[in-house]
Amino acid sequence: MSCMPNLPDPLDLVKRTKQFALDSLDFFRRLPKSPEAKMAGFQFLRASSSVGANYRAAKPGRSRAEFAAKLGVVVEEADESVYWLEYMQDGRIASAPTLLSEARELCAIFTTAYGTASGNY
Repeated sequence: MSCMPNLPDPLDLVKRTKQFALDSLDFFRRLPKSPEAKMAGFQFLRASSSVGANYRAAKPGRSRAEFAAKLGVVVEEADESVYWLEYMQDGRIASAPTLLSEARELCAIFTTAYGTASGNY
């Protein structure tokens, strides 16, 4: 049960970011057991699960400034998720094209939202 108020979310980003985290967890569990895969995998898992957690924390923000600040963290975590997926792909550790596409889309959505939120003070 969530303690979040039931606010409308036209893009259903709470569910979408949670699914991204769950898909990321599945990807992480399938990674090779090599040291480089473990290092990159842990970094990716931390960032990808933080996207939804921080967005969820941003929604009930007490002010526009707080909401924008928390969205800034979401953008950073989404961008870091993209980075680690590209790193693992380019380093021939593992590849997840669908997950990478979703990470890029989330990064773009939250970058736009951050720009809007931070410009409306």
